[in-house]
Amino acid sequence: MKLYDSIGPNPRLVRMFIAEKGLTIPTQSIDIRAGENRKPEHLARNPHGQTPTLELDDGSFLSEITAICEYLEEKHPTPPLIGTTAEERAECRMWTRRIDLTICEPLANGFRFSEGLKMFKDRVPCFPEAAPGLKQMAAHRLQWMNSQMQGKDYVCGARFTLADLLLYGWIDFGAQVGQPLDPANTVLAEWHARIAARPSAKA
Repeated sequence: MKLYDSIGPNPRLVRMFIAEKGLTIPTQSIDIRAGENRKPEHLARNPHGQTPTLELDDGSFLSEITAICEYLEEKHPTPPLIGTTAEERAECRMWTRRIDLTICEPLANGFRFSEGLKMFKDRVPCFPEAAPGLKQMAAHRLQWMNSQMQGKDYVCGARFTLADLLLYGWIDFGAQVGQPLDPANTVLAEWHARIAARPSAKA
């Protein structure tokens, strides 16, 4: 296997997932600032021109962070980061979907359409007028997540999972692009500090 990597929260999530699994996978860095991900060589790996992309041993390519992580979980089930039973896997997928759709997507587009507009305006459709509302949507759902995390160690209760990695990476990214976590979200702030102390956070 080989991971085509870059800056950004999605590649970081996969790197953290790999680190939590104790795996070593060769990587090749793609310079997304220079647009290397939009050139034919990378588009042949991933027609969306995104990172990360995982090259499998048979020469095929897999993209989308949840697909990559689920593949790695199936190949290397220990330690489990999605689940060992149908119920555990469903719970993790439920929370991962919620976090992705209601926090990561509006946060990302809020950045792309404002602070990141110069980089993204010629790459994807951008709507600067939508940026403030998208940022508010992400902030509102983080507030909701704070309430949902009351009394829990991790997103899925006592289990550390892919859902934690996804939320952690995007909260970190938000802080770098003008969307910091509201300090009033004290439960999330304490959870974030616990994840930041894990060795994989340095991946």
